[in-house]
Amino acid sequence: MYILLLVLAVIPGLLISYYIIRLDKYDREPRLHLLLNFVAGMLVTFPVLVVERAAARAGWDQPDHVGATIAFAFIAVALVEEGAKLLILLIYPYSLRKFNEPMDGIVYSVMIGMGFATLENILYAGSYGFQTILVRALTAVPAHGAFSIILGYFVGLAKFQPGKQAHLIAKGFLLTVLLHGAYDFFILQSLFNWLIILAIVVLAASVYYARTMVMHHQVHSPFRENEEEKKKEDL
Repeated sequence: MYILLLVLAVIPGLLISYYIIRLDKYDREPRLHLLLNFVAGMLVTFPVLVVERAAARAGWDQPDHVGATIAFAFIAVALVEEGAKLLILLIYPYSLRKFNEPMDGIVYSVMIGMGFATLENILYAGSYGFQTILVRALTAVPAHGAFSIILGYFVGLAKFQPGKQAHLIAKGFLLTVLLHGAYDFFILQSLFNWLIILAIVVLAASVYYARTMVMHHQVHSPFRENEEEKKKEDL
């Protein structure tokens, strides 16, 4: 039974990773780099959880207290998690020679995010069981995917606009933290049950926004024209 639960915990992150890799269709990244970023995302889960649990022990995790829930959702969760992902993104793949188009920012960011979400899911599986994993497969994991795409979109832009690097990275990070924090706040608070609807709205908007960002980087890929010419030659 636990093995089945473990498989169900892992599948959503792997499916989203595979989906994004397939969307990077003009100049795909080396599998080793993809795997290492996924593993890095898993490893960073541990220090992030230490911070979140410390915040909970400090009294921030109080669903019936608006101020505490805002602090926990936006700072202990969103700021820390997205900050950890951004740190890995800038330290490792950002400097790679194969990071040679804006779309790569999305791909590597999603690998990191899905590594994080997958290990988080495994830990939840051990503590909360099947129902929680099923709900997270439709909510939390796609949310991590969407937030990772949004962050990666701006990091990808920054890589190829040297004069705007700091501005674009800060913009992407702030937007991601705000979306992530709002999503978690609406879920964590217990004062108004109807606010869960707003969490769904934030998730849907983030997924839509992320989709348009992927399409933008696909359309403007510097390798697109070469790939299309190859297809014409094959015909």
